[in-house]
Amino acid sequence: MMMKPRYLAVVIGLIVSASVQSADISASSIEARFDALEKRLQLAESRATQAEARARDAEQQVKKLETRTASNEQQTRQVAKTAEITQQQTADVAKRTETLASSKKSDSDNSGFKFSGYARSGVIMSDSATSTQSGPYVTPAGQTGGAVGRLGNENNTYVELNLEHNQTMASGATSRYKVMLADGQRSYNDWTGATSDLNIRQAFVELGSLPTFTGPWKNSTLWAGKRFDRDNFDIHWLDSDVIFLAGTGGGIYDVKWSDNLKSNFSLYGRNFDDLDNNNDSNNDTRIENYIVTANNYAGPLQLMVSGLRAKNNQDRENVGAHGISKAADTGFHTALAYHGDNFYGLREGTSKTALLYGHGLGAEVKAIGSDGHLTDDATTVRLATYGITPLSKNWSIAPAILAQQSKDRYVSGDDYQWMTFNARLIQQISENFELAYEGSYQYMDLDPQGYQDNNKVKGGFYKLTFAPTFKVGDISNMLSRPEIRFFASYMDWSHKLDNYSSSDAFGTDGFTSGGQWNFGIQMETWF
Repeated sequence: MMMKPRYLAVVIGLIVSASVQSADISASSIEARFDALEKRLQLAESRATQAEARARDAEQQVKKLETRTASNEQQTRQVAKTAEITQQQTADVAKRTETLASSKKSDSDNSGFKFSGYARSGVIMSDSATSTQSGPYVTPAGQTGGAVGRLGNENNTYVELNLEHNQTMASGATSRYKVMLADGQRSYNDWTGATSDLNIRQAFVELGSLPTFTGPWKNSTLWAGKRFDRDNFDIHWLDSDVIFLAGTGGGIYDVKWSDNLKSNFSLYGRNFDDLDNNNDSNNDTRIENYIVTANNYAGPLQLMVSGLRAKNNQDRENVGAHGISKAADTGFHTALAYHGDNFYGLREGTSKTALLYGHGLGAEVKAIGSDGHLTDDATTVRLATYGITPLSKNWSIAPAILAQQSKDRYVSGDDYQWMTFNARLIQQISENFELAYEGSYQYMDLDPQGYQDNNKVKGGFYKLTFAPTFKVGDISNMLSRPEIRFFASYMDWSHKLDNYSSSDAFGTDGFTSGGQWNFGIQMETWF
């Protein structure tokens, strides 16, 4: 066994010392002592080794502790940094929220100028590339409001341009001024001033949120001028209003009796055409018709009641096969409607249904107060309903029914009955392309009793349209616009309907029963 140098030196020293102190110590005694000393040295060496190991362990633990401390410091810095980022993000969110609230407030204020509009325009031709008859009211029933499907069945250019200015006062009161410029044109030329129907259709002012109004009137809106009533609604696929109340007058919207019950009140004035049977050139034959309306809403239900008065209109004479009938000078109109937020309670979508009744001057139940030839005994009942629902991811459908019966409408004993079934089906092909299909069927039983030399007829009409359509809006929304459509339409009707009138479309040269094809392209937009 080899000893380390330091231990050897110690041993030599001890031996020398022992030799000096006792020269007579025996060799065996020295060896025993040497063995004991060596054991003590080995034990000391073992303890030193263990101490070194413990020192290394302690050093490693210190290093681990330093590593954990550094990691904790890094994590602390990261937490601090994350907290700083979160604080910044919170500040950004607060700023965006403030901006959004400001924007929302600005939107609710509706301050400034706004421009909106509607337009449709297109060209249509027969299968022999000649002009053809068309229009949503092309059938004999159209004279009393019997609309049929409009897709691939329009040949006019119609434009509405709306300009309005909105303002919010410091008191919170609001004002709104709107003017609508409209024009309808059947000419395809670029300059149509000579045949234009350019017209100011609306010009009115609204005042809302007046701080002096309290109770039920607190959030109501006053208005006056020339306008379409705010709450008119229509069946777009037929180009037929369900209710169209319009004229010049004034009223108040949104009188709230409770959270779920509100009313609108209005007075509209309209003019009838001159009394063509009055031979006194010095007499003012202008007839003014006044319509007072209460329009009440309870949730999705609507009950509308109107009274009409047109002094001296009873002097108007309607001539029929059995004599003369006097026009009415009073009348009333009612409408009960349901505005659903689903498809007739069956599935997602929307639906609207209305039952209308009118008597006397109110017997024109759609365009209220617009017909001055209605008799005192005239009665009309109309049902209108339509809905929109998706059938699947790529298919949507919008069916509609419009039906009416009107008796003693223009002369005693006349009877106008008709019913239209219409459905538009949309197939989405891509983000910007869809295929539109529309089918319409109308049955009519018309007995005008010789009024305007019209004849009694009975029969049916149908139309089928295929229209590849391009659009840039939400392709899944059947009412999103603008659209550009290419279309092909086929229509036919009972041959008896050609004999209804010498002045309507049916029976004219080149437009008789037996089948008609129309082709064309059309754009439609609103915003």
